[in-house]
Amino acid sequence: MKKKSPFPRLSSIQTRINAVIIAVLIVVLGMNLFLINEINSAVQRIDSVFTSNVAINTLSDTLEQIENSVYEYLNTKSSQALEDYYSLEQEYRVLLEDLNDKIVDSEILMLEKNIRNMSESYLEQTSVTVQAKRGRNVERYKESYELETQLFEYINTYIYRLNNLLFRQNSTNYQALLSSMHVLEQGSLVIMAAAFVICMLVIAVLVHNMIRPLTILSSTAHEVASGNLDVPQLPIVCEDEIGVVTRSFNQMLTSIREYIDRLRDSMETEAQLKERELLMEAHLKEAQLKYLQAQINPHFLFNSLNAGAQLAAMEDAEQTSLFLERMADFFRYNVRKMSGDATLCEEIKSVDDYIYILNVRYAGDITYEKEMDADIEDIKMPSMILQPIVENAVQHGIHECLEEGRIVLTVVKTEPDCLEITVQDNGVGMTQEKIRDILEGHLVSDEEQSNSTGVAMSNVIHRLELYYNKKNLLRIESDGPGCGTRVILSIPISSQANDGTTITEGK
Repeated sequence: MKKKSPFPRLSSIQTRINAVIIAVLIVVLGMNLFLINEINSAVQRIDSVFTSNVAINTLSDTLEQIENSVYEYLNTKSSQALEDYYSLEQEYRVLLEDLNDKIVDSEILMLEKNIRNMSESYLEQTSVTVQAKRGRNVERYKESYELETQLFEYINTYIYRLNNLLFRQNSTNYQALLSSMHVLEQGSLVIMAAAFVICMLVIAVLVHNMIRPLTILSSTAHEVASGNLDVPQLPIVCEDEIGVVTRSFNQMLTSIREYIDRLRDSMETEAQLKERELLMEAHLKEAQLKYLQAQINPHFLFNSLNAGAQLAAMEDAEQTSLFLERMADFFRYNVRKMSGDATLCEEIKSVDDYIYILNVRYAGDITYEKEMDADIEDIKMPSMILQPIVENAVQHGIHECLEEGRIVLTVVKTEPDCLEITVQDNGVGMTQEKIRDILEGHLVSDEEQSNSTGVAMSNVIHRLELYYNKKNLLRIESDGPGCGTRVILSIPISSQANDGTTITEGK
């Protein structure tokens, strides 16, 4: 049974993260708006505490300025002092509008009412004083000024008393506001801490909800990588990116188990088939080697024996004995090496015997030279490789040429692990098309041409490929018809041969 997620199944991890971030931002924004509103309200209440004191002080200052302007006008009778008086009088009347003018049961409000009434009387008296001064009625403005001064003193006394009462009242209110601000500060800290804890819990639950499936998936993947495929299927907690990866991992694990089961069922059968295939391949290679070696032309034996019989009739027995001995060595090597390896020295000795026999048969019209590095005679190679190449050079190159035949055998070590053998003749040469046909095995023998070049070279090429398990070990070069032919073998060797001088042998 699938476990239910504490969050609704949203479309992706990014959507969930964005939703949580937006929710946190909304909480923080709401908390800040609440704190700002409370702070503004407290500031307004604090401002209102001292507003009344400020208004009374402004009223007192304006009253004093009016009294000073009247006094200056009485002493100097300047027009500036008169203008200041009228301006201050209007300003003072505006300030009086804010004072109480009703009878109420409050000492402060009653003081405001008395100040307002006395101020009205004071302003009327100052007007009388100014008019008397302007009319130059000295006795009247002096009497009016004395009454004005008395009213001024009374008003200041009432203003001072009202200011003290307001200050005591406002001080009490200020202390209450400070207590409220302290409570607001503590409440704000509690709200911020609660909001922080709630946001952290929400984020921690969300992160845990996202990370836990990844942790389980990582641990299970590590177990699978270690070779333990007996792990249970992982639960899909939420249909998001992690859920997609988990479902894919479960499918992959199921596919691996099914594949291993099928592989285990077929391993024994495949092993048996492979063993039989290797055995058949070994037998096939052995049969191919023996079959290819058996293709050496047997007609040469009979022709050579006929030549030996004719020589025995014409010459002394000593030369005939040497000839037959070389013949015996040649065919004894061929028969003995049909099923085994040979050394380079044995292969070259077979070529020497073959050239000797040919020169006896054809009255010495073949010049044979060989050049080879020292200390390389013991290198192993497949048997009956060089003699078929030389035979083809004689039969299909030299015998069709009008000039005296010439065979050059060169053996050099080109690299520490490579031996290069070259058989060169001065025969009729080959075209590039014929070289390509020989190397690709397109030339085949028939009853009329059982010694065809294509068959012999194909024999050599196939045996080299089977022996060394490599291709392109033999190549043929010719500059064209009438320019001779070069057959080059690149023989791999397993160990280095010592450097030595070149051995040259003539006819």
